[in-house]
This record gives sequence, C-alpha cells and structure tokens, in this order.
Amino acid sequence: QVQLVESGGGMVQAGGSLRLSCAASGIISSINRMGWYCQAPGKQRELVAAITSGGSTNYADSVKGRFTISRDNAKNTVYLQMNSLKPEDTAVYYCHADIIVWFRGQSDYWGQGTQVTVSS
Repeated sequence: QVQLVESGGGMVQAGGSLRLSCAASGIISSINRMGWYCQAPGKQRELVAAITSGGSTNYADSVKGRFTISRDNAKNTVYLQMNSLKPEDTAVYYCHADIIVWFRGQSDYWGQGTQVTVSS
C-alpha cells in the first residue's frame, strides 16, 4: 500500500506565501517524477510543477518565477513553495508521484488534495 499525504494548504491574502508538502509512504522501491497539479471549480486538473528524481523541473507558465518545486529523496517528499500568491491560484492542489513499488511495479499515485484559497 502506497499513500501520498499532503499538508500545508490554507487561506492567505494576495501577495502571501504558502508551502505545500507531500510525503509518500509504503513499500517504495523508487520514485521517478513527482509533481503538483491544481483544479479550480469547473476546470480540469492541470499541471503546476513537476520534478524528476534527478532534480529537473518544469512549471506552468502562470507560476514561473513565483512557485518553486523541490524534493527530498531520502524522505520521499516533494514540496511546493508558493510566493506572491494571486486570487487566480485558488484551487485544490494535488500531489502526484510516479512510484515503483516493490513486487508490484510502476504506478501513478495521487494525494487527497489540499485547498489553497487566496483572497484579494
């Protein structure tokens, strides 16, 4: 059994900051790509940022220069530092990981989602 547990969401005023964390647990052999997605009401889930096991990153154009993704491979944890938040960043944020599980192989896993609300 593999779980992704997120934390760090909440409500903040525009211009503020939040830091999201997502820890993977279970019988994990290795984790390839990890990332954060967001889904606003009435919209599709979309990629915010992703990071490979080697540390290569990519970001949605809307968050470049404001958000930073990082990971701690020893802790199987990925982070999203969100600065200069805007009301349009309001969404449920989901952690995603591409995990190789012992004796089961490779699968995609999702966290339960954490709400980020930015007030103007």
